[in-house]
Amino acid sequence: MAWVYLVLAGLFEIGWPVGLKMAQNENTRLFGIGLAILFMTISGALLWLAQKQIPIGTSYAVWTGIGAAGTFLVGVFFYGDPTSLGRYLGIVLIIAGVATLKLSH
Repeated sequence: MAWVYLVLAGLFEIGWPVGLKMAQNENTRLFGIGLAILFMTISGALLWLAQKQIPIGTSYAVWTGIGAAGTFLVGVFFYGDPTSLGRYLGIVLIIAGVATLKLSH
């Protein structure tokens, strides 16, 4: 169950940068800040639960890896962030690192 908590924590980790991005717009500023705080709280609580059974270094690396890769993809698909072969390769390397940590546990 700890790995389920960790994956969910990583997915919720994607929500707070999105909330902060939304807060850049004056019309959605308060909603974006509220969304960011909500997602930070949920993500942190789930990470805390996961760390009861998963080592801190592994859990933190997986958590940030999921968050970084997911946020990159949200940026590309919903906010028009720039892409390149190198940027995609970087995300593949992050995912490979996360998978290696999971398989080595």
